[in-house]
Amino acid sequence: MGRRRGARSGRRPPATYSFDFPGGCRVSGRIGIALASWAATLLASASLLPLVDRSVWLVQAAILLGLTAGTGAAARRVPLARPLTAAAQLITGVLLLTLLFAREEAFLWFLPTPDAVRELGTLIGNGVGDVGRFTSPAPLTDGIALLLVGGVLLVGLLVDTFAVTYRVAAPAGLPLLALYSVAAGLSDGGAGALWFALAGAGYLVLLLAESRDRLAQWGRVFGGPSRGGFAPRESVGTPTAPTRSGRRIGAVALGLALVVPLVLPSLGAGLLGGTGPGPGGGSGGGGTISAVNPLVSLQNSLNQPENREVLKYRTNAADTDDLYLRIVSLDEFDGTSWKPASRNVSEVPERLPPPPGLAAEVPFTEVSTNISAAGWYAQDWLPMPYPATRVEVPGDWRFEPVNRTLVGDGAQNTRGVQYSVDSLLVRPGAAQLSVADSAAAAPTLPDEFSSVPDSLPAVVERTARQVTRGADNDYERAVRLQDWFAQEGGFVYDTQVRAGSGSEAIARFLRDKEGFCIHFSFAMASMARTLGMPSRVAVGFTPGTAKSSGEMSVGLRDAHAWPELFFEGIGWTRFEPTPNRGSVPEYTRPDVPDSEVDDPEQPEESVSEAPSTRPSDNPDCPRAERALGECGSEEPDAGAAAGSGGPPWGTLLGTAGALLLLAAVVLGPLVWRRRVRGLRLTPAGGGAGPRGVPPLAAWQELTDTAWDHGIPPDEALTPRRAAVRLVELADPGPEAAEAVHRLAGAVEQELYAPRPVPVAGLAEDVERFRAALHARASRRTRLRALLLPRSAIRVTWAASDGWERLRERGRSAAGRLPRPPRLPRFRGRDARSG
Repeated sequence: MGRRRGARSGRRPPATYSFDFPGGCRVSGRIGIALASWAATLLASASLLPLVDRSVWLVQAAILLGLTAGTGAAARRVPLARPLTAAAQLITGVLLLTLLFAREEAFLWFLPTPDAVRELGTLIGNGVGDVGRFTSPAPLTDGIALLLVGGVLLVGLLVDTFAVTYRVAAPAGLPLLALYSVAAGLSDGGAGALWFALAGAGYLVLLLAESRDRLAQWGRVFGGPSRGGFAPRESVGTPTAPTRSGRRIGAVALGLALVVPLVLPSLGAGLLGGTGPGPGGGSGGGGTISAVNPLVSLQNSLNQPENREVLKYRTNAADTDDLYLRIVSLDEFDGTSWKPASRNVSEVPERLPPPPGLAAEVPFTEVSTNISAAGWYAQDWLPMPYPATRVEVPGDWRFEPVNRTLVGDGAQNTRGVQYSVDSLLVRPGAAQLSVADSAAAAPTLPDEFSSVPDSLPAVVERTARQVTRGADNDYERAVRLQDWFAQEGGFVYDTQVRAGSGSEAIARFLRDKEGFCIHFSFAMASMARTLGMPSRVAVGFTPGTAKSSGEMSVGLRDAHAWPELFFEGIGWTRFEPTPNRGSVPEYTRPDVPDSEVDDPEQPEESVSEAPSTRPSDNPDCPRAERALGECGSEEPDAGAAAGSGGPPWGTLLGTAGALLLLAAVVLGPLVWRRRVRGLRLTPAGGGAGPRGVPPLAAWQELTDTAWDHGIPPDEALTPRRAAVRLVELADPGPEAAEAVHRLAGAVEQELYAPRPVPVAGLAEDVERFRAALHARASRRTRLRALLLPRSAIRVTWAASDGWERLRERGRSAAGRLPRPPRLPRFRGRDARSG
C-alpha cells in the first residue's frame, strides 16, 4: 500500500550513540567531544593568566569559544562538508572578534568593514609592541586582549576541527601544546606545575571523550559477567575495563611528566620547580648575591602608557626631594655593561652598620618610612632609602653589606610586602665637599669602584677632561659633569633611544647626545672614574608624587638610574645628570645672592592682566613630567559638548537591533516549536475527531516531541511498529503507552481505511505522552527540548525544498529541460540527534 496525505518517506535518521559524563549527564558523542574540546582549550589557556594583570579576557574567550563551537555543531547537523564547517567557524570567530574589539567601525557592530579591518590590524600591531615592551604581568591593553582572545579562538578552532569535525583527537594536542609553550616562554621561569597539570588534564579528558565515543559506536561495551556476556543497557557509560585502563594510563603519564624531571638533575628543577634560586643564592645565613642586571626592564617601565603604582609610603621627612628609593647598586664596569658584583650576603642585622665614609661633623637627619609594595610588583631587591640604618621586613631577606642592599632569599620577592625603614638624610655642604678628597678613599674601597677597563673608548676620558678643565677639586669636577649633561651640553632626554651595549655605547651617546637616565648615569660614572673618582650607578625610583591623603605614590615612570660618587668624610653622594628627571641635589646648586631674596614684607605686584585660560597643574603629576609637558589637563574637552544635541539615536537603535537579533537567535527555536505545536493540535475545519485535530498532524507532533527528547524518528516503519518502538525506547508508563497506540491506530485509519472512524482526544494523547517524557527526562534533556529542539531541523528542510522548487520552476520556465518528477529524498544524515 502507498502512503497517503503527504507522508514523507526516506527521512530515517540513523542510530546515534551517547555516553555518560561523570555525574550522570548523558550526551551524544559529538556534543561530548565538542564540550571536551572547549574545556581542554580553556584549561590550556589558563596558563596565560600570569602574563597579564587581569583575567577578564579568559571569560571573553570562553564565551566566544562556546559560540564558535556551537556554530560547528549546527554546521555538522545540517550537515556541511568538513572544510565548510571549519570555514563557518572561522567566519563566526572573525565576526565575534569584530563585535568585541572593532564594533564602532563595523557595520551593524559585527560585520567587518575596511575601517574595522584597519582597526583590528592596528590593535594587533599595538599588541605585538606591548608584548615586547611590558614585563609580566603586563597591563591588559586592547592590543594584548585581542592577541589573547584571538589566539585562544584560533587554537580552539583547530582543536574542534581535529577532534570533532575530523574525529581525530590525538593531533589536537599539538595546538594545545603550542598554547602552553607560548605561556611557558613568556612567563618568568616558565609556566608552573599547576598550569601544566590543567593543560594535561584537559587533553586527557579530550582523549577519553573521543575514545569512549569510538567504543560506543561498536555497540555496548563489554562489562562484567552478565547474561550473554554483554553489559546491561544501564551499564553503558559506566566505568568499564577499557575506560578504567585509559584513566590509569593517563594518570600515570601525567604523573611521570611531573615527577621524572625532579629525579633527573641534568634536566633542571622540572615542572614543579620555581624560577630557581634567587639572587640570595640559597637559604641560611650565608650565600652569594648573583650578578643579575636589573636594567632590563627599566626602559620598559619608563615607556609604559599607564603609570601603574609600584610602591606607596609614608614618611616623617619634612622634604622628600632627596628620598630616592634605591634598589641595587651597579659597581662592576667591564667596558660593556654595568652590573652588581658577586658578593657574600648574611642575615639582616637588627641595626645596620654605619655607612662607609660618613664623618661625624656632616649634618644628617634620621627619618622613618613605612613602605607598601603593590601586589603585582615582584622585585628581588628591596627598594629603600639610602643609607638605611634599620629595616623591619617580613620574609626571607639577606643583607649585602658593601652596597647596603637587601636581597630576597630563594623565591622571596617584594610582591605585596609591607615594611619599615629608618634611614639618614645626609646634607653635606658645598664647603665640606670641596675639601673632601675622593681619590684618597680609593685604597679603602674595593677595586671594582674605581677600575677603568682598557676597552673604554679614549673619547670618554678626553671629553671628561675637557668638561672639567679649570676645576680645583673633585667636587667641582663632579658638579661640572652633572651640569654639562643636564644643562650645558645640549643633551636631549628620550626614552625611545635604544639602550645599547658594548664599549662604543657611551661614545655613541656622547656623539648623538640623545638618551635617558641609563645613558646619562653610565656616562657620568664612567667619566668620573677616568678622572680618578670612585663611582657607581644606583637603580631605583625617584621620590614619587604626593597624594592628598598624605601618602607618596611611586609609579613605573618613576623608575630611574643615577650616578653616585664617593667622597672621603661624606660617603656615597648622589648626583643628577639626567635633564628634567628627579631633583638636583641642594649641595650642587650655586649659591643664590642675597639681593635676589624677596622681602617678605613687600608684596609682589601681579603681572597678570586677565584670567589665564591655561588649566592649573595637576597636583598628582610629578615635577619631572610637568617639565616635560606630559601632564594633560584634567578638564573636559570644551568642544566635546558643542555637538551634543540629544540622545545618540544611532547607538540606541543599533543596540536595540542587536538585542532583538540576539533574542531572535536564542528564542527562535523555542517560539517556532510552540507555534508549530499549537497549529498541529488546534482543530481545523473539516478535520476528523470531535476536536477536529487531524491524526497525521497529531502523529507528527508526537514523533517530534519524542525527537526533541532524544528519540529520533524512523519514518520507514509503519505507524503500529513506530508506536511499539517509541514505547520501548521511552518507557512512558501504561497510560502514555496506551495513548501512543491509540494515536497510531487513528493514523492507520486515516491512511488506509476507506472510511476512517474518528478518534476522540488525540490532542490529549499527545500531551499525555509529552508529560510522561518530560517527567522521566533529565534536567539537561528537558532544557535542550525547550530551547534547542532537535525537530527544528525541519525549518532547514522546508527552506531547502522551497529552494529546489524555485530552481525547478526556473528551469521549466526557461524551457531548458523538462521538469523531472520529484523523488523522495533520503535525509538520514540530516536527522542526527547529536
